[in-house]
Amino acid sequence: MTSLYCIPKPDQLDKFVAFSRDYHAGFEYNDFFLPVILDHPQKVEELIALYTSLDRDRSEDTLHGVFLDICVNSDDPLIFEASDRRIHQSMDIASRLGVKAVVFHTNHIPNFRLKSYRENWLARNRAYWTSLLAEYPCLQVYLENMFDDEPDLLCRLAELMAGEPRFGVCYDIAHANTSRTAISEWNEALLPYTKHMHINDNDGIEDTHCPVGSVSLPWELYRGFAEHCAPDRRPTVLIEVRTYEDLMASVEYMKLHRLYPFDT
Repeated sequence: MTSLYCIPKPDQLDKFVAFSRDYHAGFEYNDFFLPVILDHPQKVEELIALYTSLDRDRSEDTLHGVFLDICVNSDDPLIFEASDRRIHQSMDIASRLGVKAVVFHTNHIPNFRLKSYRENWLARNRAYWTSLLAEYPCLQVYLENMFDDEPDLLCRLAELMAGEPRFGVCYDIAHANTSRTAISEWNEALLPYTKHMHINDNDGIEDTHCPVGSVSLPWELYRGFAEHCAPDRRPTVLIEVRTYEDLMASVEYMKLHRLYPFDT
């Protein structure tokens, strides 16, 4: 089973294919959330052709879906329509690539504490993702904490979606590190629902996607999270950094400190 993931770069594919082979790593495709790609069908076709031409199994791969300005709980039908269209583009591309899951973001307004807003977000997200999963029976959906200052809404949604085995949480521990809530609280709250993780490092202020171990994220808390996962429910992990060099620096740090999935 694939545990480790990286983001392939089209201009350095040979390096990432070799990394995938050497570490039994999956790919998480990051090309297809950009409007500049999605609005040009030829670019989409070229990238799909490029990735499907590689001599590797894509069935354990993931795809990062659209997230820029996406709002499936909008009361404005035009905004919902645009969001829905973009999400379907992500799911259609994922289906063509033959990957297992697509990552989307929570995208709620964290300091909008009005109860009616939060309840509306919950109800509409539950209905939307339930319907979408029924439409794409071969794909999973992972919802990622983004602007969230605390894990409450994402946890409540995961509880409401507990009957849908193809829905799960993508826990971005670096996003949690920039929130107002301690990582230890995020860990405890999201532990039962996390199927996938994004990891990188930052200074607790900006989401800078630095190599693992290079700034200030408390990696002992990441270690604790992984250790508390049941052996058969440990999440897959994407090292979400910007360059191949940062990927390798992260791997070396994780090996040195025996961080999951380099802990055995």
